[in-house]
Amino acid sequence: MSFQDLDYQVWVDYFKQNWLIIVVGLVALFLVANLVKTVIKWVLIIAIAAFLIVYSGITLNDIGKAVSTVKDQTMSTMQSEALNLMKNEAKEAKFTQNADGSFSITTPNLEVTGESSSDKVKVWLHGVSLGEWSRGDTLEAFIQEAKRSSGQ
Repeated sequence: MSFQDLDYQVWVDYFKQNWLIIVVGLVALFLVANLVKTVIKWVLIIAIAAFLIVYSGITLNDIGKAVSTVKDQTMSTMQSEALNLMKNEAKEAKFTQNADGSFSITTPNLEVTGESSSDKVKVWLHGVSLGEWSRGDTLEAFIQEAKRSSGQ
């Protein structure tokens, strides 16, 4: 699900049904923010905002699901981009074999580290960790091409 998939009509219907509560809440927030000058102001603002959120029917579970969905989609997109970059940057990859049996492969956009005997490697894209990946066909081909291009 992407932001383009969000149903515009659902939001329009929601605002049509709840416009009075939303306006009253916003006016109350404006008045509290402008008239009250103490810590109580922030307590009132948080209380009004919480009321609006509870009244709207949005639960913390819904927010958690939305955050989880966005996170999963982002990771999926980044993994796809990383796999494409592995195919495109394999010839530029620098393979380094360490004395302890671990290796490191770097390209302008990727870094892959792991143990030669392990089925798992750690992948970074633009310095952001994408976690541990199994050595699938694409990743194994990337490692072999990096070894060839580094003369190993």
